[in-house]
Amino acid sequence: MCKLFIGADPSLWSSRAKSLRIDGMVTSIRLEDYFWRVLSRIAGHDGMTVNQLITRLWHEAADAGHDLGNFTSFLRVCCARYLDLLARGEVTAGRPIRAVDAAAILAREEGASAYSA
Repeated sequence: MCKLFIGADPSLWSSRAKSLRIDGMVTSIRLEDYFWRVLSRIAGHDGMTVNQLITRLWHEAADAGHDLGNFTSFLRVCCARYLDLLARGEVTAGRPIRAVDAAAILAREEGASAYSA
């Protein structure tokens, strides 16, 4: 089992920082290359750049009242959720994520977690 993970390209877990501007303030985000690749896929799904996606996620998370103290962890979870949604067919190629019925997906997830508790 572990060979599948151990044998992966080591560059996937090399980390690098990207600088971007959010609301006029320059910030730096350090993530593993794997997550930068997934963020690029997410951004491309909706015709955005990675910087545009990150800025949008920052604003929407702030508007929702989320603690942005560990924003990089939030981005990693976004990547994992995106890949899970793809695997479950909730997000599909050719259909923008913004067109997905988020409320319905979240309701299904909430219902499923009630049975797994």
